[in-house]
Amino acid sequence: MTALKVANLLEIHIDEFGDLGNSKGSSNLYGVSFVLYNPKYDISKEVDSLNKRLERIGYKGMIHTANLISKRGEYSKLPLNVRKRIFNSLYLFAKKIDAKYFTIIVDKKYSSNLRILKRKIYNEINNMIKRNEKYFKKFDKIKVYYDNGQKDLGKVIDKVFKENFENYEHIKEFDHVENRLFQVADMLTFIDRLDYKFKNKISFTSDEKYFFSNMKIKKVINELLLMKLKK
Repeated sequence: MTALKVANLLEIHIDEFGDLGNSKGSSNLYGVSFVLYNPKYDISKEVDSLNKRLERIGYKGMIHTANLISKRGEYSKLPLNVRKRIFNSLYLFAKKIDAKYFTIIVDKKYSSNLRILKRKIYNEINNMIKRNEKYFKKFDKIKVYYDNGQKDLGKVIDKVFKENFENYEHIKEFDHVENRLFQVADMLTFIDRLDYKFKNKISFTSDEKYFFSNMKIKKVINELLLMKLKK
C-alpha cells in the first residue's frame, strides 16, 4: 500500500526570480520555475554523486546560481574555473535525474499593478497545468515545496493548485542545502531567464557574458529543453 502511494505522488520544487514590485529599481522580468519529480524513481545515487563532486571541488553548501554567476556572497572569492565546476556539477545532476522542468516568465512592463501581475502569474501556471493535464492525472497527490519567500506568490501557488488538485500539500519548511531539487529550480530560474533574453533580444549582463559563451548557453538551454513539460 505504501509503495502505491509513493508511486502516485508528484513532488514539485519551486523557486522564483525577480520581485513583484513596480517601483524604480524593480526587476523587469518575473519568473517561476518548477521541478516535477516522482519519488518512485530513486535519485539517492545521483544526489550522492553530486555531493561527492562538490566535496572534491571544496564546496558543500547550497548552490545559488545567480550569485554563483555574478560572483556574489559566498562565491565572491572563488575563481571562475571553480564556479564553473560548481555550476556544471548541478547542471549534470539536473540532466541525469528523472524529472520534468517548466518555467513561466512574465514581462512586468505589461502589468501596471500587483493585482494584474498576480493574475498573469496565476494564468501562466494554470495554463501549464491544463496543457499537461494527462501528465498530472497520473498522480494521486501533489506535494509542493515552496518556502513562501514571497508570500504573494505562495498565495497564487496555493490558489491554482487547490483549484486543480483535490489532494494537494504545501511544504514551506525544508532544508535548502539538502534539497538539491530546489537548487535545480533555482538554476532553472537563471537559465530560462537567459533563454527569454536571447529570444527577445534583451542584452545579457557583463557577468552573464563572462560566465557563458553564446555557444555554451545555447547548449545548456537545448539540452534542458528535452526535459521540459509542454508549453
